[in-house]
Amino acid sequence: MEQLIAEFLGGNLVTIMIAVFIIFCILLGVRIVPQSEKHVVERFGRLRSVLGPGINFIVPFLDRVRHKVSILERQLPTAQQDAITKDNVLVQVETSVFYRILEPEKTVYRIRDVDAAIATTVTGIVRAQIGLMELDEVQSNRSVLISQIQSSVESAVDDWGIEVTRAEILDVNLDQATRDAMLQQLNAERERRAQVTRAEGSKRSVELNADAELYSAEQIAKARRIAADAEAYATEVVAKAIATHGIEAAQYQVALKQVEALATVGAGEGKQTILLPANAMEAFGDAFKMLKGGK
Repeated sequence: MEQLIAEFLGGNLVTIMIAVFIIFCILLGVRIVPQSEKHVVERFGRLRSVLGPGINFIVPFLDRVRHKVSILERQLPTAQQDAITKDNVLVQVETSVFYRILEPEKTVYRIRDVDAAIATTVTGIVRAQIGLMELDEVQSNRSVLISQIQSSVESAVDDWGIEVTRAEILDVNLDQATRDAMLQQLNAERERRAQVTRAEGSKRSVELNADAELYSAEQIAKARRIAADAEAYATEVVAKAIATHGIEAAQYQVALKQVEALATVGAGEGKQTILLPANAMEAFGDAFKMLKGGK
């Protein structure tokens, strides 16, 4: 009886051990990869496959997950590097780079410290790009410079299975001597613009005064022309009258002028006594005679 029990327990123990071994193999062969990671699998020290997010299967005891690589976007620490512009100005540039790993098999087997490698690459590219630009271009065309740096960095790190998602230039700092020189230049430029503005204002004022004087002269000339036309018209009327009525019309006009002159003299204030020449009454008489004759 005891022998039967021992044989039964021994057989069940083997079955249990086999079942445990199978479960252990299943656990070793099933790999669940998070959405934010990729796993690099090796077999006997060589790259076997890359496991993506979800449930994956490997060969137990032969395959091994050697690297667990995050595919989330990463940001390098803010870096500062010195650079010299095309016009020989020393600047200190603060940069920041964002990247993510697309092909972990390239990253883990081709580069040891990916952050340091990217930082070094960015430093060299920033210095090279700034060396092609003058200081004014660096400060005014920062977006263009950022695009050039990002494109150059992407080309450099392509063999590492990395995508550079964004590159930023946070600040461009100058030494104090350069700042003082730029401030003096800025003040000089402002003064020059102010002088130009004042000169343009003076010029405009002179132009306006000249236009006003020209307009005044044109109006005076126009008035004189109108007066001359009126006088010419009057002369023409008189000439026609003389041509039509002869010398009597001329004498009539002269007599009227004399009468008008005497009326003007008599209309003056404080003139109680008027002395008339001897022929004044004759002028009145001639005028009345001609007037009656005209009628």
